Amino acid sequence: MQAFTQLTGLVAPLDRANVDTDAIIPKQFLKSIKRSGFGPNAFDEWRYLDRGEPGMDNSSRPLNKDFVLNQERYQGARVLLTRENFGCGSSREHAPWALEDYGFKVIIASSFADIFFNNCFKNGMLPIVLSAEIVDALFKQVVANEGYALNVDLAAQTVTTPGGEVYPFEIDAFRKHCLLNGLDDIGLTMQQQDKIKAFEARHRQSQPWLFA
Repeated sequence: MQAFTQLTGLVAPLDRANVDTDAIIPKQFLKSIKRSGFGPNAFDEWRYLDRGEPGMDNSSRPLNKDFVLNQERYQGARVLLTRENFGCGSSREHAPWALEDYGFKVIIASSFADIFFNNCFKNGMLPIVLSAEIVDALFKQVVANEGYALNVDLAAQTVTTPGGEVYPFEIDAFRKHCLLNGLDDIGLTMQQQDKIKAFEARHRQSQPWLFA
């Protein structure tokens, strides 16, 4: 997993509350367990005017020009700004896979569904909880200013606007450590590889019949 330290990124405003994981990545795309390739189908039912299916050529599909991610000014956005209870619904890990594959590294909302919130950290994304008042102010600034970008500093735990406003955010110390060092569950396990190898050697020596 790639380490996350600091990011200055264009913000895309998804002004919707209670966005569920089926909206983030519809159920028909859950057949694959690879973490990559889901970006073109993130928010599929909102981005396109037809029904998406696995294996389709998305480049030729009709776009919903009213959907925020299809607007030219938000192309290349790395920060997703949204409303409360983002990521509700089923526990599918494909949802953060799709958002990360699309290009988002930071999601800002006033609240998140718990399982989605945890899955973001496991996939190298930073979900940030800010108050509803701050989120509302950010929405107004993003819409009013094309090219609006936020600086997110994980070490300092701050979000800084182009105008210089600084908003601190809370994060669990363990999750912060993992993101700063690029450690997912496998990476955490591999930190103990010497102890694992030593255990396996002792186990092989004490119970050789299991390996005959």
